Amino acid sequence: MTLLHWTLPLPAGYRRDDVIAFHGRDTEAVAEQVTPAGLRKGILLAGAPVVLDVAFTPDAAICQADIDDDGDADLDTPLHGALLNILGLRIDPQPFALLAAADPLLAPLVRLNPGLRIVQSASPFEALTWAIIGQQINLPFAIALRRTFILQAGRRHGSGLWCYPEARDVARLSVEDLTSRKFSRAKAETVLRLARLVDDGDLSLELPPSGDVAAMSQALLAVKGIGPWTVNYALLRGYGHADCSLHGDVAIRAALQRLLGLDVKPDMARTEQWLRQYAPHRTMAAAHLWASLHAPAKNNPQDVE
Repeated sequence: MTLLHWTLPLPAGYRRDDVIAFHGRDTEAVAEQVTPAGLRKGILLAGAPVVLDVAFTPDAAICQADIDDDGDADLDTPLHGALLNILGLRIDPQPFALLAAADPLLAPLVRLNPGLRIVQSASPFEALTWAIIGQQINLPFAIALRRTFILQAGRRHGSGLWCYPEARDVARLSVEDLTSRKFSRAKAETVLRLARLVDDGDLSLELPPSGDVAAMSQALLAVKGIGPWTVNYALLRGYGHADCSLHGDVAIRAALQRLLGLDVKPDMARTEQWLRQYAPHRTMAAAHLWASLHAPAKNNPQDVE
């Protein structure tokens, strides 16, 4: 067993409850466990089961990685990156807040949720598989499928927590393994196709040093079963890309309908055009649109002064 430690300073106004809620969506706590003051998340990294343990203080996250040793890989840098992801520390919300400060539509949303952040999956592979799993089904069913997926392909850490699988673990499954557990055939085939491409080295999920996402987007779109919505969601939840256009997301369109007072949801083309004005900060625009759907009636964004 190996233990690594970090103390990550947290920005003023950091919303730890949002992070805890995101990682606590699976009430059976198979791979994530949360408390009011912290969280534990299991992942597989370079073949090693790892539990990331985070305890929040008022101004810092005290982090530990508990690694079941399985090889000689240097995991310090990728684990530090995974922590930045799961704590929502990749995208600074302030540039968007400044951009939206004088916007009559989005400024009220920002005032309702100051400091709102995008919490990410631990890795791009986790974000991609979650996006595929969750397509066109309701959230409770998606969470149940994700749990099944982890139990089928993941491995258990010595502490008992299950670890989200890597591509090599998923690639060993068959379509029937997944369809027997309520995956649609198309969904199962897409997940396995992605895993095998990554495992075989035919598809790299590493961004270039420049951080340019264009080539990654094209490579993912070339995978049968992966479309623009999945790519944008993966860029957001997997890479922390600050300028994702979620115009294909039904909830974004519903939020825009509410915000603009429309009788029907705007189509994808209109939504894409509307979001374009917030480039290069469209990810945070989407975050605030999502959050607006959960605003209580008494705090309708149009009524905030």
